[in-house]
Amino acid sequence: MKTRKLLTAFVGVFAAVALTACNGAGGSVDKLSGVRIMVPNSPGGGYDITARTSAKAMEDAGIARSVEVFNLPGAGGTVGLGRLVGEKGNGKLVMQMGLGVVGSVYTNKSPSELTDTTPIARLIDEPDIIVVSKNSKYTSIDELVAEWKANPGAVPVGGGSSPGGPDHLAPMLVAKAIGIEPKAVNYVPFDGGGELLASVLGNKIAFGVSGVGEYLDQIQAGELRVLAVTGPERIDGVTAPTLKESGIDVEFTNWRGVVAPPGISDEQRQALIDAYTEMHDSAEWKEAVRANGWGDAFLSGAEFGTFIQQQTDQCGAVLKDLGLA
Repeated sequence: MKTRKLLTAFVGVFAAVALTACNGAGGSVDKLSGVRIMVPNSPGGGYDITARTSAKAMEDAGIARSVEVFNLPGAGGTVGLGRLVGEKGNGKLVMQMGLGVVGSVYTNKSPSELTDTTPIARLIDEPDIIVVSKNSKYTSIDELVAEWKANPGAVPVGGGSSPGGPDHLAPMLVAKAIGIEPKAVNYVPFDGGGELLASVLGNKIAFGVSGVGEYLDQIQAGELRVLAVTGPERIDGVTAPTLKESGIDVEFTNWRGVVAPPGISDEQRQALIDAYTEMHDSAEWKEAVRANGWGDAFLSGAEFGTFIQQQTDQCGAVLKDLGLA
């Protein structure tokens, strides 16, 4: 199936933080300092959590110091992307990003593209979850699907990304798989999982779609109920089936990573890649990946750049196939 084939291309990997500074010759990574990590959406979302987790892991592992994380939300991450591209040659700035920004470039008709940036590393992937509040009338994915199919417009779904992002693509693919026209879906976009959470908890939307790492605390506290996970396997500690186990032929995984401005020097680029490689190998990062339910899928430099180009092409194809681009 065309959509199914394109879907598998999104099983990605990613997340990161960044640092920079020229170090002299080769060898071990010098401690980096004064790097600013831009998060292109609101606090509390997946990019924000990944950036702050990465910054802490780098500092705790002695790889970096004085790493600042700041938020610049807007237009599904493309406001931040425009800022990053405009900071040509700035080796002290990086941006946390992922599949959401890839899609937002299309849907927001951004003049800046990810292929304009300097690729540093993708670090993690994670499945999305279909989630409701503990007080929701939906206790299973089957109940939700039945009501959704009966009246798609009356069952609003919220996602922590703008149209074209992972939290938008996942429910659209589910809708198509169960026979709902994607254009009939009542999708409510939020600027990150943090903003989405309040609407899920308050039952202001029928269900939400977000990364599992963003809501682990609320799930474990019993405030949220997970109806299904979009990845190929169940999630440890989360009592919910995969979509495929539920008879829905969809498998979807999000990814996150980090990019730097265009025009940085080869030395600055290599310092960032080396720092991320060292962080990836650290005990601090490995524990963070485990605690957040992320998948480890490290890729750096030119290989990550090739991956971004592939995702850019494939995201456009998926959006067109769904009638959304």
